[in-house]
Amino acid sequence: MARARTAFFGSGAFAVPVLDAVVAAPELALVAVVTAPARPAGRHGAPVTTPVADRAAALGVPVLCPGRLREPAFVEELAGLDLAVGVLADYGRLLPPAVLDLPPHGILNLHPSLLPRHRGAAPIPAAILAADRETGVSLFRMDPGMDTGPLVAAVRTPLGCDDDAPAVERHLAGVAADLLARSVGPYLRGVLLPRPQPAEGATVTRPLAREDGRLDPDRPAEELERRVRALRPWPGTFVETPLGRLAVLRAVTAPGAPGDVPGTIVADGDGIAVATGAGRLRLVEVLPAGGRAMDGPAYRRGRPAVVGARVR
Repeated sequence: MARARTAFFGSGAFAVPVLDAVVAAPELALVAVVTAPARPAGRHGAPVTTPVADRAAALGVPVLCPGRLREPAFVEELAGLDLAVGVLADYGRLLPPAVLDLPPHGILNLHPSLLPRHRGAAPIPAAILAADRETGVSLFRMDPGMDTGPLVAAVRTPLGCDDDAPAVERHLAGVAADLLARSVGPYLRGVLLPRPQPAEGATVTRPLAREDGRLDPDRPAEELERRVRALRPWPGTFVETPLGRLAVLRAVTAPGAPGDVPGTIVADGDGIAVATGAGRLRLVEVLPAGGRAMDGPAYRRGRPAVVGARVR
């Protein structure tokens, strides 16, 4: 069988190992990489390219950075590549039907969840927030919906009670690369046939916003600790104190004590904790506004008045 002419769609770090798997697959011939345009970042607003763009440049693969995927000029350029199949991972944008319909074998998406659970933009944080015991990667053929296309293959993996979003993403990126390498050949040969996603168990996630990182002290400490792990590094988690916003970089749960009032910062050993609706959230590492990251005891030593303060 001739190697299938392939375009890869991806932007974030999760997609980089998948791009490498596309390059290494004997069944595929990568002819282009499609990624998000460079965006201004940092104090001076210098344009920053995506991790996928950087990797593609190192590999010497042509890179396309369309502003709008529906632009006739882009669709025409893609059509001119005579694609047999597309592969997508962590691209961050929905593909229009005009693009989905170009390759005869469609476009395969590697999504870091066990579909139909956690469709959408933030599946890894959603799995941690929900205290799921397992997660995984789903390979499916895309349709115009939000991660609703028929499943080709999936891999399950345990989700540890201490795992944070960056660690899960790194692990699942490797799982996704391996899943593609094992599945794309049988899929192209018609041995591995897509099947509809189950009708039951579907959930949808949304893009995360800064306000999602606010820690509500009326909630149980276990839930807040999961939020700290799930929203690392973006949008991060925080509480508002009379001394300013305090970013919570790492935290663990601890038993409550008689007299704890939810929403109050309390002394906890030589450090500090937030009394919550159930138990305490011990602040292991924090970042005060305009300051540097430090452990809880160091923060308390520098700002002893924080004990007894109310947070919101």
